Amino acid sequence: MTELLAIGTKKGLFLAVSEDDRQSWKIGSAHFPGMSIYAVAIDNRGPAPRLLAGVDSSHFGPSVAVSDDLGATWQEPDAAPLAFPADAGAVVERVWQITPAGSGVVYAGVQPSALFRSEDGGRTYELVRALWDHPHRPEWGAGFGGQAVHTVLPHPDDPDRVLVAMSTGGVYRTTDGGASWSPANTGIKAYFLPDQWPEFGQCVHKVARDGADPDTYYAQNHHGVYRTVDGGDTWQSIAGTLPADFGFPIVAHPRRGGTLWTFPLVSDGQREPVDLRCRVFRSTDAGEHWEPRQAGLPEEPFYQVVLRDAMCADAAEPAGVYFGTRSGEVFASRDEGESWTSVATHLPDVLCVRAGSV
Repeated sequence: MTELLAIGTKKGLFLAVSEDDRQSWKIGSAHFPGMSIYAVAIDNRGPAPRLLAGVDSSHFGPSVAVSDDLGATWQEPDAAPLAFPADAGAVVERVWQITPAGSGVVYAGVQPSALFRSEDGGRTYELVRALWDHPHRPEWGAGFGGQAVHTVLPHPDDPDRVLVAMSTGGVYRTTDGGASWSPANTGIKAYFLPDQWPEFGQCVHKVARDGADPDTYYAQNHHGVYRTVDGGDTWQSIAGTLPADFGFPIVAHPRRGGTLWTFPLVSDGQREPVDLRCRVFRSTDAGEHWEPRQAGLPEEPFYQVVLRDAMCADAAEPAGVYFGTRSGEVFASRDEGESWTSVATHLPDVLCVRAGSV
């Protein structure tokens, strides 16, 4: 079995391949050199793996490129695959998330905060109008990185249920296939607002679904780490044993309930690891307790940030965990975080990573 690690950076997409059960990796040269790759997906639903990359060109703007031969060739449509209708009065600035869903369906979350849906495997997209026309949208603000839908989580058992998260705005969900959307932020604090417990307006950085219970989710907020066990009706803090509650990514085990990983930073005003130590924190009891895992990671003072989509897990046994930093380092664990090895150094800023068997 060949394992693929797709690494999106500020200056292109890098594909790393392992053919020895993730013990070593061979990384190729950049695809889309000089272009930012904020989103990438590995879609294994068809007869051959499909790679989808959100390509951001400073000259041509954003697009989604598709490859059915593991990056040997890429196809991009002549017209922008993601575009607002003329009456929307907006333009797509960046693709932040690409998520395969049901048969042939692919979702894309973009900036400004909107959701697009494809029914042809990610080649063409239509705006999910009900979310764009939501009465809350004029009050959704921009996070430090922009105003974007950065998390899209289709329910594994019910295609009509989808949960999204945005900065800022918080968590929203639909139960009717996108015809209507409601906020789902009760219990998530927005300390930077006059009303610190609003219906919406939270700066949620990332949400992950539990590997065993599809109604359990975990959220890394702009200060705050949370869990919901009722599909988003209510959220409870699970940051109690973390050294800090600020950070960007949160990743759940693909099969084992209650196992998740995050990479905490000191604070929004001091964006560096706590005690300048490169450590991934893991919980095996749904966030009740957290423990650092750093064997094989750098031991010298470490200042780098792991962005919201720059950490992921694969579906192998045991699960692999991966993360990349803004200094262009990429690390991999083939034993669920117990130990780590280096995949790459001196890459451009790492914006996203995705892993899977191909």
